[in-house]
Amino acid sequence: MTGPDWREAGLSHIWLPYTQMHTASPPLPATTTAGCRIHLADGRNLVDGIASWWTACHGYNHPHIRQAAIDQLARMPHVMLGGLVHEPALRLARRLADLLPGDLERVFFSDSGSVAVEVAIKMAMQYWLNRGQKARTRLVAFRGGYHGDTLATMAVCDPEEGMHSLFAGILPQHFITDLPSDDQATAALERLMEAEGQHVAAILVEPLVQGAGGMLFHDPATLRRLREIADRHGVLLILDEIFTGFGRTGTMFACQQADIVPDIITLSKALSGGTVPLAATVARRHVFAAFLSDDPMRALMHGPTFMANPLACACANASLDLFESEPRLEQVAAIGMQMRDELAPCRHLPAVRDVRVLGAIGVVELERISDMNRLKARLLDQGVWVRPFRTIVYLTPAFTITKDELGHLTRAIRTVLAEAP
Repeated sequence: MTGPDWREAGLSHIWLPYTQMHTASPPLPATTTAGCRIHLADGRNLVDGIASWWTACHGYNHPHIRQAAIDQLARMPHVMLGGLVHEPALRLARRLADLLPGDLERVFFSDSGSVAVEVAIKMAMQYWLNRGQKARTRLVAFRGGYHGDTLATMAVCDPEEGMHSLFAGILPQHFITDLPSDDQATAALERLMEAEGQHVAAILVEPLVQGAGGMLFHDPATLRRLREIADRHGVLLILDEIFTGFGRTGTMFACQQADIVPDIITLSKALSGGTVPLAATVARRHVFAAFLSDDPMRALMHGPTFMANPLACACANASLDLFESEPRLEQVAAIGMQMRDELAPCRHLPAVRDVRVLGAIGVVELERISDMNRLKARLLDQGVWVRPFRTIVYLTPAFTITKDELGHLTRAIRTVLAEAP
């Protein structure tokens, strides 16, 4: 089916994400993507400012990743990982272990970020169960945090976060507190750990940037503080780098800016260069060791059907090739500098609360957005794909975006926000 017919025939059957289907405007029909552009069925092409939820770090349809996918598709698009292994997965696991700091060396693959965090939670809890400590069944997580939409991950998101507040009272109960970014919050976390530490399996945090919770930034010292608190109270530290990993904050992984090593780290989003779904949960040596036993029930009983899909692993290996062969971190630094300069005038607009930039993340925070649909429509009128949420207008472009394309995005934001009453 070609032309507009495919759109009309399918819209009455699809259920879209984060969308009230009764009142939502019709979604735009995308037909092709290339570089930093999304081409629509009506002939328009949009400069993409968010890289499809931050995944397409090398831009869309990069020839190196595309060729890797074609080659792997011809050889073996999929095979189960149960009882079998394959070269793309083993090579990717080794490369991730080499890239990550410290002894983060055991890679458990899955196919989405939410599942990667679920695996991390399960891994942390079973770590203590295998060591005979059955009371450590809760996590410490933080206000402003977001870790996914599955049941276990919803339970460690900010409980006031609008997407998941409907499920209050249904989800497992964890300890949600403020990030220890100042003395008062640090003291509160210390008191919590003193009182409840024997029930805590792990501390879970998004390092440097809490993404979907509002693009909230904190400094590397906060991460070092969390590492110290976890060590002092003998609990695991999990870093959710699904958003921040692979260069987004200016270093390959955000934890490197704090010079810390988490016990478990989760990765996804840009892992495959935005081509095929893939995620990973990576554990340190001592975490993996707790699962080694003559007792089969002490194994990690988890196994997604498409775990370590060879096609996805081939794309991820190609993505890592590009980080090695092309100047991605230098490009991130240049994107950050340009966004700082070109978003700075927004500070003087009456509706703007804050402007902040870290790596290839640019944020304009408003006092409020009174008409979200109008704001999105006006951005589209400028020829850009930017998706504000809550009170945030943000940019997370591909690292390969040109200076002119990025200028188009920042100019569109300045123009539209200047119109706001």
